[in-house]
Amino acid sequence: MPERYATVLCSQGLHARPAAAFARAAAELSHRITIRRTGGDPVPVSSTLMLMSLGLKEGEEVVLTCDDETAGPALDQLAALLATDLGARS
Repeated sequence: MPERYATVLCSQGLHARPAAAFARAAAELSHRITIRRTGGDPVPVSSTLMLMSLGLKEGEEVVLTCDDETAGPALDQLAALLATDLGARS
């Protein structure tokens, strides 16, 4: 089961706007991926509400996981997305 550790670098954490952006990006992938805190319960990355329920703050480490052994590139893509400021206004 592939997994990636990532750090949330969004300055406001995964509140509504960045959680929605992250969930939209995840929904475009063809894999069922989950996210969790180390030692926590996983939630689907494609659900904005479930992402928000984690209450993830800037600097927290998370684990992205998928049952599909071919999901490595998708996990890398989502880990890289968490390393951006998803909540920044342009």
